Amino acid sequence: MPHPRVRLTPTGADIPDGVLADLRDRFAAVRADLGLTLDYPAEALAEAERVAAQPPPLPERDETDLPFITLDPPGSMDLDQAMHLERDGDGYRVRYAIADVPAFVRLGGALDAETRERGQTIYCPDLRVPLHPEVLSEGAGSLLPDAVRPAFVWDLHLDAAGVLGAAEVYRAMVRSVQRLAYDEVQEAIDAGTDDERFVLLREIGERRIERERVRGGASLPMPEQQIVERADGGFTIEFRPPVPAEEWNAQISLLTGMAAASMMLEAGVGVLRTMPAPAAGAVAQYRRVARALGAHWPQSMPYGEFIRSLDRTDPRHLALIHEASGLFRGAGYTAFDGDLPAQRDHAAVAAPYAHVTAPLRRLVDRFGLMVCEAVCRGDEVPDAVRAALPDLAAHMRSSDHRARSADRACADATEAAVLVGREGELFDAVIVDRTDKGVVVQLVDLPVLTRSRGSGVELGEHVSVRLVRADVAAGALEFEIAGEG
Repeated sequence: MPHPRVRLTPTGADIPDGVLADLRDRFAAVRADLGLTLDYPAEALAEAERVAAQPPPLPERDETDLPFITLDPPGSMDLDQAMHLERDGDGYRVRYAIADVPAFVRLGGALDAETRERGQTIYCPDLRVPLHPEVLSEGAGSLLPDAVRPAFVWDLHLDAAGVLGAAEVYRAMVRSVQRLAYDEVQEAIDAGTDDERFVLLREIGERRIERERVRGGASLPMPEQQIVERADGGFTIEFRPPVPAEEWNAQISLLTGMAAASMMLEAGVGVLRTMPAPAAGAVAQYRRVARALGAHWPQSMPYGEFIRSLDRTDPRHLALIHEASGLFRGAGYTAFDGDLPAQRDHAAVAAPYAHVTAPLRRLVDRFGLMVCEAVCRGDEVPDAVRAALPDLAAHMRSSDHRARSADRACADATEAAVLVGREGELFDAVIVDRTDKGVVVQLVDLPVLTRSRGSGVELGEHVSVRLVRADVAAGALEFEIAGEG
């Protein structure tokens, strides 16, 4: 059966005004079902307000003369990271400042206890449920522009090929001079800017991407479904392709996490982000699917490099991207103190890796930073930090489940809102996955990814699907296969 090539580039779909109230009610119901609340226990909130108004003892080391910059989605206020990049002979020097959340959250205090329950910031289309009260996450603890802040500064030296050499982390006072957004930086680079900050970001990012390829690392280029609140209070749903500047920035974070993991393993204490390598049988099955879909995959090419070569606008490749999710399973957190864990690597990174770059938004990073800073200082890791490590995996596993559930439920409701009133219509779609409940389709002209009833169709096949039901209050969509596209 032929597999016609179609362009899967739906730019967005606005939500009709008449269903906005139902959609907002559904978002609130999702949060209530998951126990997500903006309210903090009185004692935890008082602790946050007190430490924000009366800063803790600050580091003596002063690096406020370095012009750090931040790079985040537009409008972000919870700024965990700031960077300063420079040339170092024929290589590079990266200084990566991470918000010093441990300075504001006392171990054993009420705020510490509350953040362990929350685990991470959870993002909903209409609001976010922060890990820390906004007085810290968007105020005293955030690396906002023109504000002097305490930070953990990672000092990383790379050679000309982007290979990491010396690495250390220490506490210091820093100042960000500018808050930048990904698209803003990408537009400047595409226009041929000679701004050394942006030139270095690209150079370092591209060298680190090449190092990832050489290691055998893999990333899953899944289309990112994004729900955006408009200035008028409405919503738009879209597939947003990441710009290269976003990936270059992510490579700086990955570099730091790899340096942190090395420190922890050498010291024999810490918490790693781990993921087992896919089983040989799973890779073999994926090769069979690729062959059935007509994709060229040389036997000598690692699966990560093959996935990196796929084109999201080709229906067959899009199906392969979704099928590849089966190779990225089992991610979790592994704490250790003494004996090193048997599972040390993160298969997608193709190296040991730790989360240490987002402490305002993720619980585990706060403890990873404290471990690494103590190790670099030549001190013992504090007993209270060691005592917390064994429970971190459970806290993060629970919060990851809540985050995924909230994301999927809100996306389901928004997709229903886009399509309400269009029951009975036919839509062009591509089969991207098969499950025991039917098939998964991506609509060609709308940024909707959903299940459909039907069988006898192949991955990558272009079909017509009929909308049977769109229920915003239940967050439910029902489609059925109507025929070959």
